[in-house]
Amino acid sequence: MPYRIDISNPNPGALDILIELGALDLAPTDGGMAAIMPDGVTPEIVGRALGAAVSVSAAMDRDEGSVWILTPRSIRIGTVVISSPEAAPGPNVIRLRDTNAFGTGHHPTTALCIEAVEEILMGDRVESVLDVGTGSGILSLAALTLGVPRALGLDIDPHALEVAEENARINHLENHLQLILGGPEAVTGTWPLVVANVLAAPLIEMAPLLVRRIQGRGRLILSGIPSSLEPEVRNAYQHFGMRRIESQTRAGWTALVLQASW
Repeated sequence: MPYRIDISNPNPGALDILIELGALDLAPTDGGMAAIMPDGVTPEIVGRALGAAVSVSAAMDRDEGSVWILTPRSIRIGTVVISSPEAAPGPNVIRLRDTNAFGTGHHPTTALCIEAVEEILMGDRVESVLDVGTGSGILSLAALTLGVPRALGLDIDPHALEVAEENARINHLENHLQLILGGPEAVTGTWPLVVANVLAAPLIEMAPLLVRRIQGRGRLILSGIPSSLEPEVRNAYQHFGMRRIESQTRAGWTALVLQASW
């Protein structure tokens, strides 16, 4: 598991050394520097490379252990800015609590989804979105911030729904976001836009049901797909009449945009 190191009075080349050793995140501290190091690089290796003693402590993970950063920070995805609850409100600003619920904006799968949602909304008016595996609620909140009037978020984790509810309240969007415990089997009806940022295996498993939640000519955004498994996921949905519109890949992850052929 990655770990944190703190260095007092680092030498001028410390930053370059830590980068070469594969540091996952770096930040200055009062009188020193902090870094998150991968578990394959021991503190002893770091100390010898730096020629200095290092203090080791546990690192905080985000996005269910898939992202390791020292402190939350604002990031921009397309025209959307993801910030902390203390940030000032503004156009396309989404303020999120710092929790372990998936959907901080730092993971490539989340960024790919938000970019795909924004691209769709630039060309079409969408009245509602179904967000399967909503996590922190970030994709629903992004869609609402970008102009979709209503969103419904689903998740099988009650804690994630609590986080999503609080994030909606922070952004004054609680009246526009409905949250339900469960997967696509927990709802009926169809939506013009459906997003599902989960993993390849559950995406394939839920394909027969998920396609039934898509309106005629509606769009489906799928993410959380390792690039090597993209053909399997795509074939599962094409079997049920979905047509591939585009795909984007980043850091080994792929997002698919499909459209209903009916």
